[in-house]
Amino acid sequence: MEIIMPEIGVIFWTFLSFLAVFFILRKFAWKPIMNMLNERDKSIEQALNSADNARKEMQKLEEKNEVLVKEAKLERESLLKEAKETQTKIISEARESAKDEANRMIEKARKEISAEREAAFAEMKNEIVSYSVEIAEKILRKELQDKDKQKEVAEKYLNDIKKN
Repeated sequence: MEIIMPEIGVIFWTFLSFLAVFFILRKFAWKPIMNMLNERDKSIEQALNSADNARKEMQKLEEKNEVLVKEAKLERESLLKEAKETQTKIISEARESAKDEANRMIEKARKEISAEREAAFAEMKNEIVSYSVEIAEKILRKELQDKDKQKEVAEKYLNDIKKN
């Protein structure tokens, strides 16, 4: 039972040893340990503040990033819209140019056809006149072989000329 109930001497020396160790620790170790704990507490608090500041900065950066992304999307949409308008304008101008060119070519072809038709009519008229003169000449030769007939025809033409 000695283990359960120690003697008074053992209790006294144990208590005295405890007090001695306590005072020595308090005198030499307590302040450095407390300073280390305070420094550790301050460093943990600074780390938490830094982490909080970093989190706030990250939120600000994320917000700025979102704004930049939105601006970039708007700019991209604007550029795409502008590109489509330019494309539409270029296509429209090309169509108008092609249409104008086609109209010029058609008008040129019409003028050429008209000129060729007039030339053909003039040539045909000249040939008809030439044939008519030949026919009239042959008819007049045949009819004017007789001198009386020649006189009669000449008088008829003179009378026609006088009437006009």
